[in-house]
Amino acid sequence: MNNYYKVFLGICVLSVLTLVVMLFMGYRAETGPLAVAFFVALAIGIRGTPLKGLAFTVWIFAAVTASMFYPKYFVEIGSFQLKILIVPLMQIIMFGMGTAMSIKDFVGVIKMPKGVFVGMLCQFTIMPFVGFGLAKSFGFPPEIAAGVVLIGSSPCGLASNVMNYIASNNLALAVTLTACATMAAPIMTPFMMKMLAGQMIQISFVDMMLGIIYMVIIPIGAGLMFNHYAHTRFKMSETLKHVIIIAIFIVIWFAISLSGSTGEKLLRIGDLFKNMSITFIIAGFVGWVINYFAKGNTRFLDKIMPIVSMVGIAYIITIITAAGRDNLLAIGITLVFAAIIHNTLGYVFGYWGSRMFGLNKKDCRTIAIEVGLQNGGMASGLALQMGKVATVGLAPAVFGPWMNISGSALANWWRSRPATDDVDQEDAAQVEA
Repeated sequence: MNNYYKVFLGICVLSVLTLVVMLFMGYRAETGPLAVAFFVALAIGIRGTPLKGLAFTVWIFAAVTASMFYPKYFVEIGSFQLKILIVPLMQIIMFGMGTAMSIKDFVGVIKMPKGVFVGMLCQFTIMPFVGFGLAKSFGFPPEIAAGVVLIGSSPCGLASNVMNYIASNNLALAVTLTACATMAAPIMTPFMMKMLAGQMIQISFVDMMLGIIYMVIIPIGAGLMFNHYAHTRFKMSETLKHVIIIAIFIVIWFAISLSGSTGEKLLRIGDLFKNMSITFIIAGFVGWVINYFAKGNTRFLDKIMPIVSMVGIAYIITIITAAGRDNLLAIGITLVFAAIIHNTLGYVFGYWGSRMFGLNKKDCRTIAIEVGLQNGGMASGLALQMGKVATVGLAPAVFGPWMNISGSALANWWRSRPATDDVDQEDAAQVEA
């Protein structure tokens, strides 16, 4: 560890000691700067230690601490409401996810059908029902309870792929599950919310479905289109396929527009196809332009997008924390406890549920992480679109930081204890016999 990191760790220790003294003397309101300084110094200093993988999580804690002490600076600037940026940021994050994906990520459905089926089954049963059970058991207010169900009904996020990579699990299965769960989210998330949270708050299946498509599916599709033209040479045959797909979207839009129908839902679906077509065209064209001028050297984008995603996630959590500060102060500890239980049971039931279907240990570990780690950003965006970011959005905001801590810990623990394939053990026993 060089002196640079040691200095910040020293500042971290000094900050926490001063903080303890001030709390002991009764100066609670004045401890905000020290609390923020502690987490900022720790986030920088920890990068010089074996725990550097937790630096991002510590940065989130620093941002959350600042928003808890000084919420007014994270709610609005002048008359501009900062929460308005949550959905655009989520779209950027999902676009980044799309740029890191390809159609090959869905091939795993054919190569590993059993693993994908079991993973999808666990994903959209375990977490929603566990969330519902916890919401009822803890007796949360209806909107807070709906947020717990919402985070459980969301698909797995990008963090699950990172954690499975760290754990040396079945990364191909992890990527395929993330892709499939995300594509299924427009149907499964509203369905589970309508079934489990419909008694807590009003849920519109169509509104939530369209919200997920606009916030997640279209940006991912645009990212896929951008990735194709930014990283590969121009191929007329591939372009023709994309033109045909986009043309179908446009034809559907025109058919709906010219049908004379005044149905609001039908017209909204027509607008969906129009916006999808425009977005895909722009994404593909921009990707091609960057590829042309960069002469194919576009790998720098792979380094930029993860940073943008991390900043976006931190921002979303900070804004929601500031908006729901009063609710967090009232039930914060209880909600944190519920999030820990929810996340832990996701790992446990995900692993043993997969074992019940006869999957090997490596695949079971993969599914456990996929089930336990949810797309908190998408849940936060949906809470905003529902107009309940300060209540429904609290559970996703609390779940996010803890998810990174527990996921990192579990991934590193499993990495140090490699899974032994059950089939290999049986074959070795037969050889020895």
